[in-house]
Amino acid sequence: MSGLQDTTIATLYTLEETIAREVFAGFMYPWEVLPKIKDFIVALGETLPEEKFERREGNIWIARNAKVFPSAYIGGPAIIDEEAEIRHCAFIRGSAIVGKGAVVGNSTELKNVILFNKVQVPHYNYVGDSILGFKAHMGAGSITSNVKSDKTLVVVKAGTESFETGLKKFGAMLGDHVEVGCNSVLNPGTVIGRNTNIYPTSMVRGAVPADSIYKRQGEVVRKRQ
Repeated sequence: MSGLQDTTIATLYTLEETIAREVFAGFMYPWEVLPKIKDFIVALGETLPEEKFERREGNIWIARNAKVFPSAYIGGPAIIDEEAEIRHCAFIRGSAIVGKGAVVGNSTELKNVILFNKVQVPHYNYVGDSILGFKAHMGAGSITSNVKSDKTLVVVKAGTESFETGLKKFGAMLGDHVEVGCNSVLNPGTVIGRNTNIYPTSMVRGAVPADSIYKRQGEVVRKRQ
């Protein structure tokens, strides 16, 4: 059974796999970083080397070897790291860090997010107020729901434990190598441990343990070693 000890930054992420690693310093849980992303991008962007990053109006820094399709929209502040690919009609609303080699695909929308290196959100995804770990992948049509329907503050529930985040907007925390199946909805406050797979068309809430397969609510099995 998952507990809050399984939802910490140290258990979810390889910090060497993001240009944003310094924003996590001093925090235990990744959602504590969400209110810091916007200002961190601006401060970090000022330090990026001009030979590697082009600065655009609105506090936007794009690696010179990143591939950005003409139809994509990028709002600031934002950092697009080296060899990332921002595809046709992607919509980056701002406060977004896209990691090295990451893919933001057709009609995918980002807002207040950190995508670690090699993350893929390639087809019709919404990712808001969320952090996706190294090589995490969201299948076509899967989204992070970041506001509760009753507009109350988000609580993270892990087994018998809970954590009041104080946040009205909080999508999902995906650990390294998480695979989310097509057309799944990750409800506000979802935390998914490393190397876990989510079945397609799932509705997920709360904390899901690492190295697991999520079939449906109440049916989560450990992967065979």
